[in-house]
Amino acid sequence: MDYKNFSLRLLFSIILILIYYFIAKINFKLVFFLVLFIYILIFIEIIIYFKKFKLVPLIYILISFIFFINIDFSKELLLNFNFFIFIVICFDISSYVIGKLLGKNKLIIISPKKTVEGLIGGFSISFLLSLIFSYYLLNTYINLNLFLFIFMIILTAFVGDILESFFKRKNNIKNSSSFIPGHGGLFDRFDSFLFSIMFYSVSINI
Repeated sequence: MDYKNFSLRLLFSIILILIYYFIAKINFKLVFFLVLFIYILIFIEIIIYFKKFKLVPLIYILISFIFFINIDFSKELLLNFNFFIFIVICFDISSYVIGKLLGKNKLIIISPKKTVEGLIGGFSISFLLSLIFSYYLLNTYINLNLFLFIFMIILTAFVGDILESFFKRKNNIKNSSSFIPGHGGLFDRFDSFLFSIMFYSVSINI
């Protein structure tokens, strides 16, 4: 495993989680503006760093943003949104760690560093931890609806990761930007969120 890259990834995740925690603690409605700021930075990243193939990713981010603004943060429950964030983060970190430690079989050409082992390990760990989170913190009964919800969040998080890899590959770039020194860009870090938020938005509105 590249421990330097993992340390940077972990450090950025901790910093972002702390920022999110303090903003949500002050007023959960302010989370909307935090995410809005991230969307704006991702738009800027694509405009600056994506040279040949930027219209499609820009449309993709815009569609994701439209789904996001349909979430009413004045009514949405903090724990519910935290549960969604928890699933995405768990899948992102666990699939990365398992893939680096045990990954041998390549998963997809679009993203050559992704492995079958990383996907299976990330899915299994995040699914289990999400069930524990929902049972003990949300007091949710474990049923088919919960299983389907967690499964769809993980699936859409994975699709978001693959889509971002595809956009970068079309532009022949390794990182979406250098906004985060030695660590890539915000599109790199929020790729799973950008697609999974669409399903989350639909699920809570239905």
